[in-house]
Amino acid sequence: MPERHENYPRIAIVTGADSGIGKVSAVALAEAGFDIGVTWHGDRDGARRTAEEVRAAGRRCEVAQLDLTRLPEAAAVVDELADRLGGVGVLVNNAGTGASVPFVDTGWEQWREVLAVDLDGPFLCGQRAARRMRAAGRGGRIINITSVHEHAPRVGSAAYCAAKGGLGLLTRVMAQELAADGVTVNAVAPGEISTPMTGQEDVDPFTRERPGVPVGRPGHAREVAAVVALLASPAAAYVTGASWPVDGGMLLMGPQAGSHLPSDDWRSVHPRPTDR
Repeated sequence: MPERHENYPRIAIVTGADSGIGKVSAVALAEAGFDIGVTWHGDRDGARRTAEEVRAAGRRCEVAQLDLTRLPEAAAVVDELADRLGGVGVLVNNAGTGASVPFVDTGWEQWREVLAVDLDGPFLCGQRAARRMRAAGRGGRIINITSVHEHAPRVGSAAYCAAKGGLGLLTRVMAQELAADGVTVNAVAPGEISTPMTGQEDVDPFTRERPGVPVGRPGHAREVAAVVALLASPAAAYVTGASWPVDGGMLLMGPQAGSHLPSDDWRSVHPRPTDR
């Protein structure tokens, strides 16, 4: 039987933590007792603000820039931050990008950028974290932020869906291979969340109507971070290889319905043609 591993370092590295889901997840993990490594790509000030919130929670924070289009070398930031913090017990692969372009119009460079950031980057960063966790022999957690489009297609998002779908299946293989080392690997699949990536960072999601989402609104980054914090905790030791949608029920409605249904008519029971 695999050995028990329950004493992984309370040190978490969160990529793309300068805003949105990454920022809120970093702060949530700090509040749960983790020291934090933060990476940023284009928003140094955002990363600084995240670090201030982590430190205000009483935890250490180290910050480094990460450009996942400069692979494989860029993934060395995981080792850099782990060295500065004294190890790594949790990796949250959050950094991501996307594009809204028809499949036939998607250029090669655009395709490669999305695949590099959303799939190649988590692969390489995950390798580095897993090797360190295995060598330390204390277990750990790897959490890959995917999307509802890990599971369902969306018109105009060929590269994004391909990358997130690939990351979802990679998560499951990692979970199989690393379980004996006490390392769990799970995906968190957000739906529409009020973040800079959706152009809604300063929008209260409770003030926006989404008829095609069962709960009727977009999500808040805190609602994603709560699941990240759960999966990072010792309490989630028996959860691995799973994908956790945080989507207000969007996936229940089919791949296009969440942000496209214009009314709540679907909530009513209508007579079937055979009932008339």
